[in-house]
Amino acid sequence: MNTEASKTRSGRRYRSASSVSPSKRSVNYHDLRNPFPPMEVFSADQVTAIHETSLRTLEELGMKVLLPEAIEIYRKGGARVVDDMVYIGRDMVKAALKTAPKSIQGRAGARAKDLTFELGRMIFQPGAGAPHATDLVRGRRPASAADYIEYTKLNQHFDVLQMLSPSVEPQDVATNVRHYFTTEAQLTLSDKFPFVFSRGTPQVIDCFEMLRDFRGVSDAEFAANPHCYTVINTNSPRTLDIPMAQGLIDFAKQGQMSIITPFTLMGAMAPITVAGAVTLSHAEALAGIALVQLVNPGAPICYGTFTSNVDMKSGAPAFGTPSHFQASLAAGQMARMTGLPWRSAAGSASNLNDVQAANENQFGLWGCLMAGATVIIHSAGWLEGGLSVSYEKIITDVEVLNMVAELCAGKQAGVDDIGFESALSHVDPSGHFFASPQTMERYTTEFYEPIVHDYANFGTWTERGSKDASVRATEVWQEIVSKDTSVKVDGDKVAALQDFIAKRTAQGGAPPES
Repeated sequence: MNTEASKTRSGRRYRSASSVSPSKRSVNYHDLRNPFPPMEVFSADQVTAIHETSLRTLEELGMKVLLPEAIEIYRKGGARVVDDMVYIGRDMVKAALKTAPKSIQGRAGARAKDLTFELGRMIFQPGAGAPHATDLVRGRRPASAADYIEYTKLNQHFDVLQMLSPSVEPQDVATNVRHYFTTEAQLTLSDKFPFVFSRGTPQVIDCFEMLRDFRGVSDAEFAANPHCYTVINTNSPRTLDIPMAQGLIDFAKQGQMSIITPFTLMGAMAPITVAGAVTLSHAEALAGIALVQLVNPGAPICYGTFTSNVDMKSGAPAFGTPSHFQASLAAGQMARMTGLPWRSAAGSASNLNDVQAANENQFGLWGCLMAGATVIIHSAGWLEGGLSVSYEKIITDVEVLNMVAELCAGKQAGVDDIGFESALSHVDPSGHFFASPQTMERYTTEFYEPIVHDYANFGTWTERGSKDASVRATEVWQEIVSKDTSVKVDGDKVAALQDFIAKRTAQGGAPPES
């Protein structure tokens, strides 16, 4: 074939491969919108029936509330109170849903890391709250301060993990000062939206003061938009304990965001059916939303759910199951009824980062995606039903989250994308597109570049050491945590933060309240 003629086919000259300078691929996984239409598991009539039954549950069966202050707030708001049982009328719920904001602006350490919590957004958070850490190098162990620091570095490193989580409990840090350590680590190692435990008013006040001073915001600025969040779990069925109720109140008073999350396992703390479990979860979430809005109308609150089933042979929690998937879809329907941003969760019951862990996490993740969840918690690293967070699993799960994020951008079909001039007209029948102008312009930018997946053939893979995905993931996380991934921080602010911690520690810190 005449090379020169091929370059001038149809009178159009194009650049040779050597003349093309591919651009570097640029991606933004921070501001994601869910591109998938929400799936529904129940009909509109059934959703209405679930909502009405939830309201009836609150009216007739009530919530057990263990915090006297919360009981009094409900009472003053119009609830009927009998001892520690609070009976919440539908008018109170309706009023709460009216004042609860439908869009919440979360303020991070850097404006580029701010988050918008609303329906249609998609925000990923890694595994949270585990008492153990695990990796292939050091094995399974009680989580430590060093683990917490390394997890924070990993969280900061990946754009697709848009908010910080209470990754692991650093058990070598005393509980009366643990909140100082976790808050300092988040502020100095990350500029993402931080988490604050709600374990009693003294701890919350400490953390709020640390945040305000370190971020350099006034009390008014702090209250105007949430600068942190907490997760509030009801004690299903129908119980709101002292620290959780106090957390809702403390965060509401200061305008900080709570994610109210009933943890309902079908067959254990909730009815065995999806419909029954979602009804209970919805009722408990509405009770929490009502309390927040009674304290401070307009205070930011996310609707939350974490509903799965137990293994009826052992009683152990199970995740990534068909029932978990269906419950997420149903919860999405209830959340859209409220109009509030909402939280769901992935997760795995597997004991190590194996194919079971991958299957369960991805199935649970897709349930959240198809349900339209705003915040997806436990999206990376979570094992053993929350008893451990795996370093390798964070990496392999982030790979999946990155691919999901790629889907959010969608694809274009403009003239250049279709490529009649730059591709189709330049390749003869039975030819190839490797050297077409379109390919040469886009070959470094068009496709997702994996962080741990290996697309090499068997021979090349063998020559590289026959490493499986978990081994490759080990190399990835080791490289990340070995580098100084801390953000740029003001030395004076760090010193002031450490002075505050030293002073409060000398005073005895703040033991958690229960």
